[in-house]
Amino acid sequence: MTSESDIELLKQALPTIPFLRSYKGPIERLGGLTNMVFRLGEYCVRLPGKGTEEYVNRQNEMVAAQAAAAIGVSPEILYVDRATGEMVSRFVEGATTMSPEAFKSVPGAPARAGISFRKLHDSGAVFPARFELFAMIDEYLGVLATKNVALPDGYHAILREAEAVREALNAHPLPNVACHCDPLCENFLDTGHRMWMVDWEYCGMNDPMWDLADLSVEGEFDSGQEEEMIQAYFGGQPSASERGRIVIYKAMCDLLWTLWGLIQLANDNRATDFRAYADERFARCRALMHTDGFRSAVADVLHR
Repeated sequence: MTSESDIELLKQALPTIPFLRSYKGPIERLGGLTNMVFRLGEYCVRLPGKGTEEYVNRQNEMVAAQAAAAIGVSPEILYVDRATGEMVSRFVEGATTMSPEAFKSVPGAPARAGISFRKLHDSGAVFPARFELFAMIDEYLGVLATKNVALPDGYHAILREAEAVREALNAHPLPNVACHCDPLCENFLDTGHRMWMVDWEYCGMNDPMWDLADLSVEGEFDSGQEEEMIQAYFGGQPSASERGRIVIYKAMCDLLWTLWGLIQLANDNRATDFRAYADERFARCRALMHTDGFRSAVADVLHR
């Protein structure tokens, strides 16, 4: 539901967007955990959220969003303000904004996501930033050191255990390619024939298996959904090492996004209960890392 305060913030921004200065049509508030997103007829307007300048490089995002649109995996970008991060894209008519429930109920959705990932990863696009997992963990810990928010009990112990993961991943690295890196379900728009991706705030050159792993976690995929996505992506079965990397990154994305959730909590983001969000993600990470399947995945990656 669109509130009057939301509308007022949007109206303050519209005079800076040449083709929307005189817009008088309907306004609909769309989703977004950190940013404010609105539909204005055929346009989608994104206003950056409070505090995002601490951890989002808007210049990198703008370049990547335009590259992704040129590839054909993201809607056309019509306007960007590189100083403020305001962005206007073409609204995708007839598309469903995805959720874990939608990925379960819409036939072929996991496969279409896998195909879109493959198109992005094979595009040859070069994004300005690199998505460095452990560097980002250090960066987020640095931000949190300035905030009055407690880490989940045992976080640093699990981070020390993750050194074995870092060793395995670095033993036989895959070439870094253009990746979305933040495949929250709501960042996917499905027409039933084509899966679009939006929101390129965290994108960068990265191990492509991260995208597959993170969407599986965000979408709460069961084994059948995950396999549908993986087989569509690879056109068949991945190697044991590739599959192992997916398992590893399912834990590592929770390890990283735990910290992101705590930053939202510190910034007084009321979009959801970010204390519960962070604690649940960390608990899931720790549980997976202590399974035999995870240890086997690390071994498959280390000794491929």
